[in-house]
Amino acid sequence: MILINGESKEHIEISDRGFQYGDGLFETIEVRDGLAVFLKQHLERLNSGCRRLGIPFPGTDLLSLEASKLCRRGTSNRAVLKIIITRGSGGRGYRQPDVIQPTRVLSLHPYPDYPEVYPEQGVAARFCNTRLGLNPALAGIKHLNRLEQVMARSEWNDASIQEGLMLDANDHVIEGTMTNLFYIKNNSLYTAALTQSGVAGVMRRIIMTISADHGLAVIEHEFAKDELLSADELFVCNSIIGIWPIRQIETAHFSVGPITQSIQSWLNRFACDDSMEAGCSK
Repeated sequence: MILINGESKEHIEISDRGFQYGDGLFETIEVRDGLAVFLKQHLERLNSGCRRLGIPFPGTDLLSLEASKLCRRGTSNRAVLKIIITRGSGGRGYRQPDVIQPTRVLSLHPYPDYPEVYPEQGVAARFCNTRLGLNPALAGIKHLNRLEQVMARSEWNDASIQEGLMLDANDHVIEGTMTNLFYIKNNSLYTAALTQSGVAGVMRRIIMTISADHGLAVIEHEFAKDELLSADELFVCNSIIGIWPIRQIETAHFSVGPITQSIQSWLNRFACDDSMEAGCSK
């Protein structure tokens, strides 16, 4: 199910700059019982990204209305909503059009069939060879140019590996191919400082906020492989999977620790509050 500029159709102009140059942004949102979870936070990030790229934002009210319309059409309890905003068509080559008319695409997809044991028992990860480039102008935003992640994800087909961890050109560990990364050491929560590369995920921001609210020290900094591998606990997160503890990175093994479990519990309660209208009961 797709809405393009508010209309139910499946085609955009071939001249659209999202297709031509990756000139746009996107959000991937969990849908639970017909309600887009953390929609407010996703639209705030989308608005912020549009400002940074100079793309007119279609508006929170319009996107919320269209998201609600699309989510209510879903036939299952859980789904995935994707929102794409591009700069639209026009402009010669890389030059932007004088008048920008953004394209907005909202689409509803089946929820991925991940095993239910991942949040409880953890997952295995590996380090990727593909490196993230350094670009402060684009760091943090979820733009449409995701070739680095595509190349990194193509490095393995082993079904026993659930995520790949990516380093930047300076050998700092940044994130997973589809997730943000956290580690716990000496009762403090650490994550990468996304000033040069990486995506500042909505779930990452929520986890940092609720952890700080519960008195856990939250530290953003640069770190290398050795520091990560000496952690007490590790986990990855995004808006679809929530939190997956990491139990193994290549030959290094970790336990699903108590602080990770506490953060999962805090997050579940926070998500239930957000989804109260959908009848969340856990």
